Amino acid sequence: MELSDIELTDIRYEVADGLGVITLNRPRYRNAQGYRMLDEIDAVFRSAKDDDAVRVVVVRGSNGVFSTGHDLGTPDEAAYRSSLGDVTGIARYDQFKKYNLDMLLDWRNFPKPTVAMVEGYCIYAGWMLAAAMDVVFAADDALFLAGFVEYMSIPWDIGIRRAKELCFESRFIGAAEAAQYGFVNRVLAPGDLERETLAYARRVAENSPEALRMAKIQMNKAQDAQGFTQAVEDSLGDYQAMMHMPGSSMRMEGERRLLTVDLAVKGRAGERFGL
Repeated sequence: MELSDIELTDIRYEVADGLGVITLNRPRYRNAQGYRMLDEIDAVFRSAKDDDAVRVVVVRGSNGVFSTGHDLGTPDEAAYRSSLGDVTGIARYDQFKKYNLDMLLDWRNFPKPTVAMVEGYCIYAGWMLAAAMDVVFAADDALFLAGFVEYMSIPWDIGIRRAKELCFESRFIGAAEAAQYGFVNRVLAPGDLERETLAYARRVAENSPEALRMAKIQMNKAQDAQGFTQAVEDSLGDYQAMMHMPGSSMRMEGERRLLTVDLAVKGRAGERFGL
């Protein structure tokens, strides 16, 4: 889907000063990611790839929240999925893989630098989206939640033992802890986050496009030589096996929330952003 083919509903997109800024814009649902939002993000990335006016892409959330994760059944999401048609069998697998792995790998391999600007909650699919970006800047009061997700980059983001610790316990970590583990590049005061993130992105935009692209290719290749892409592709099958285990219950009854997320919410500051 190309940008010219759709009207942006769940995101905003602006181009200025060499930057393409994507803003997740579903404040009612705290920027939960549904298929329509993901299609819109992907369309913007495809457009930005060929737009010489865009040297760096910045991804952020609206209303002080990056993303509270996957959309697990809002009316908007149900209607959009219905519009995509009845998908069964291998076509359903292909659709799930498209939205939960293929797009993220495409964004990870986007030929220009990308920056995630994180404030508020960054939960599960929020972590996935931030992880697919090259650089992560965060407000010092941001909260991150790692778990066994479809795009399972977390062992690569913070190391295997730390990933086990956090996924086993299901707890939020603050921006300072996320930076200590290597997931966040810079921690900033909330009032400074936008200014400093955009200033950094503009400085990057002044660099040679050729140097930026080749540096990114080389570093992604180094990660792939260690097995990154194969590992995240393999983990998708394990995730689907977990979701379809007979008798398993992953969600809160009557709620659009995973049990693991609910555990983390109860453990720390769950009411802060109205979850």
